[in-house]
Amino acid sequence: LAVLDAWGSLPSGLLEGNTRSLGNYDECLRISRDVSAEHTLRGKYCFAKLPVGQLFEQSTPNANIAICFPASCAGSDMDVLLRQLLQQLGFSLDQTAFLVTESSCKTAAREPFDWLTIFTMYERFSPSTFTLSNKSLFSQHSLCRAGSAGQLPRLINAFSARVNSGALFRISNNSNPNVIGCVHGLRCMSLIWVIFGHDYIIALKSPNVNRMDMFTWGAQPFRMFVQQCINAVDTFFFLSGMLVVSSQFRAMERHEDKLNIPKLYLNRYLRLTPVLAFAILLYVKLLPYFGDGPLWGTTMFDDYSICNTRWYLTLLYVQNFFGDKARTLCISHSWYLAVDMQLYLLSPIFLIALYRWGKRAVYAIVLVILVLSCYLLATMIDNNYSMQIRGDAVRRGEPFIYFPVHVRASTWLVGVLFGYFLYLNQGKRFKLQRLVVWACWLLALSALLVTVLALYPYVGINVSPVPIVNEAFFLSLTRIAWPLALCWVVFACMQGYGGLANSFLSSPLWQPLSKLSYCAYIFHIFFENLNSARTRTNTYFSDYDVMLRFWGDFGFTVLLSYVVYILVEAPCGALQTWWLSEVKKP
Repeated sequence: LAVLDAWGSLPSGLLEGNTRSLGNYDECLRISRDVSAEHTLRGKYCFAKLPVGQLFEQSTPNANIAICFPASCAGSDMDVLLRQLLQQLGFSLDQTAFLVTESSCKTAAREPFDWLTIFTMYERFSPSTFTLSNKSLFSQHSLCRAGSAGQLPRLINAFSARVNSGALFRISNNSNPNVIGCVHGLRCMSLIWVIFGHDYIIALKSPNVNRMDMFTWGAQPFRMFVQQCINAVDTFFFLSGMLVVSSQFRAMERHEDKLNIPKLYLNRYLRLTPVLAFAILLYVKLLPYFGDGPLWGTTMFDDYSICNTRWYLTLLYVQNFFGDKARTLCISHSWYLAVDMQLYLLSPIFLIALYRWGKRAVYAIVLVILVLSCYLLATMIDNNYSMQIRGDAVRRGEPFIYFPVHVRASTWLVGVLFGYFLYLNQGKRFKLQRLVVWACWLLALSALLVTVLALYPYVGINVSPVPIVNEAFFLSLTRIAWPLALCWVVFACMQGYGGLANSFLSSPLWQPLSKLSYCAYIFHIFFENLNSARTRTNTYFSDYDVMLRFWGDFGFTVLLSYVVYILVEAPCGALQTWWLSEVKKP
């Protein structure tokens, strides 16, 4: 009886686009009855693709209806049984398509813990106990004073929750000329935009009972602010290029105009890799044990089993060259880290050129930006690659116009040039007329809004897609216009022309979250995947419901980011600083 009771039914709201009936997942998997001394009847949960549209004589897509049957039966057995039943009822079936596939089936059986899973759990929980204990045992003022000059307290403090939390919540003084206060706000707002956009992607893929309303939502202007969240990544690239110049030029001034390239590379690799390696372990080994559900593996961003064979590509930061689309990448959103690392490897070329040849190097970099933009333009037009959702154009184009370093470098190079401008004019105050300030703000805000909204006439129901030539020009130009607009935002905030924008972006409240932004970027999809894949019933799509989902995901992301920062990022950063300082000693 429980086997039949767990079945789904004809989806309610089928004419509104609801094609999924999830049944009772837990009831099916909880079935366990001994039928003999050697055999136990257990449940098996699968999805069956049934042509229910034939009931209404309409071209309604096949409905995915949950079915439950004994685990001893294969999916192919149920496919044959359902096919025979439907044919007797008069349904016309495609003989080449399966109604039930084994890949859609789930049972209560779970793989046993392997050694790597056990190690990950140990690394996850054991350091937490150690950190909390050393907080009280080793962070006392007496020990710190007695051994302040020794190495032991310094190493212990690297793992101290008290010390690392203090560093996290310590606020830098904006009066420091080397501190660009608005950077924290820009970084945090971009992070929030990324998480917000990913939550909408998850919501659109969920089993919504009002799927037809999604098409109405897709014709609204607000949709563009979600779709264009990809521009937040360009903000990250711009900030990366700007900060690498300002930080490394100051370092070169301290070291007799010398750039320590091996140390530059080593610092960057050790800065990013510990958290990324921990993320791979967490996504691959622990995520499956945090929950399950009928949609597990279907509404998630990634197939993390790919990490079992491609993890080393991620840790070498070359995964963006070895994926034909996002779902073939181990932790797909780490493509940004790969591009950022590759640009960092190229940075000495531009740093040395700017430091030695000044304006001539600036002209050369401008030429490189133009060449890269022309390359992107030609690639899109010649191959009909698009970033809009139409057919398989996005899937075909992603590896060539979204992931590669050479199509992302123009934004980063604008940041490099702006960082060089700030270096040349450090400490200088520019006196601008009010009309000039207003004109620059108008141009900057117009560029930002045009980048977000320009393609709106080409979205919605029964609207012709944007011509590929138009889109190619748009994408090539906005990869430059977006960072140029940000140049003015940063400059205005630094020079006192930011007004409310500067008060908001430079607020000290952003600084702790800014320090957590790397961990938050890496781990936010953990909760988005977990919460969506655990869905047991049909959902409802609306902006309000997505907002509720976002604040839950964002809140837990910040909490997990804080834990990872205390356990992994901050200790590894402190040990890295200590080790590199010891290496320099004779």
